[in-house]
Amino acid sequence: MGRQNRGTNAGPQDKQHFSHSHILKLIVNPTETVLTCNACEQPNNTNKPFYGCNTCQYFLHENCFNAPRFLNHASHPSHPLTLLPSATYSSCSFTCKACDSAGNGFCFSCACCEFDIHLQCASCPSLILVDKHPHQLELNFGSPYEDKDSEYVCDICSEIMNKENWLYYCGGCDFASHLHCAITSPEVGVFAKQQRPIPNPNPNSNSNSNPNPYPNPNARVEMINSANEAHEQIMAAQLRAQIAARGREACLDLVAPRRRYSYY
Repeated sequence: MGRQNRGTNAGPQDKQHFSHSHILKLIVNPTETVLTCNACEQPNNTNKPFYGCNTCQYFLHENCFNAPRFLNHASHPSHPLTLLPSATYSSCSFTCKACDSAGNGFCFSCACCEFDIHLQCASCPSLILVDKHPHQLELNFGSPYEDKDSEYVCDICSEIMNKENWLYYCGGCDFASHLHCAITSPEVGVFAKQQRPIPNPNPNSNSNSNPNPYPNPNARVEMINSANEAHEQIMAAQLRAQIAARGREACLDLVAPRRRYSYY
């Protein structure tokens, strides 16, 4: 007889997410009631899977649930971005560097640079077609002009655009659009699988000369521990930088306990 799981009443389709202490249950026919995703702050306007905790009224779209914890994004190549369930600023909100609008849900963040973007902005497609223009528009992470002081307007809504924000642009026609004008119903897309690099335990060796990449039986465990420690050091450095800038010792609570693995 199997041991009964007394800790949860989780079914086979229910899931645990790092952002919430309770099991999130699959919601069948989510569009029957209006629910708002705590991650992207968008309603459940499709029949795509939705997970939630009714006790806490905490809900996540499936794509938001599956967003990676760490993201290497072309808009911020200097540092990886960390997925946070809420901003670490005193207001608990952030201003998205992509679209310049406020956010109170999840964000991809670089604490060192105070760089924060919405999940839906982070998953914007690199190319898009809109009804107002016959050609594909390309995602740009800032002004498309050599003169970065040049002002330009959105060719869909005719408003002056923020030169620091992202836009969709057709260079051949000089056609520009806000993100929210090009994507009228934003939703979080599927992120490419992110892989954390694992250091080579013997970088000076020729990989072709040794058919066994792990001659030491504990080498794989040591590499995993090394990768975890390196990531934790990056996170700690980012948090220290934010604390130095804002004097918020509470940010240290975000430092996760070090994960260690036992040798065989």
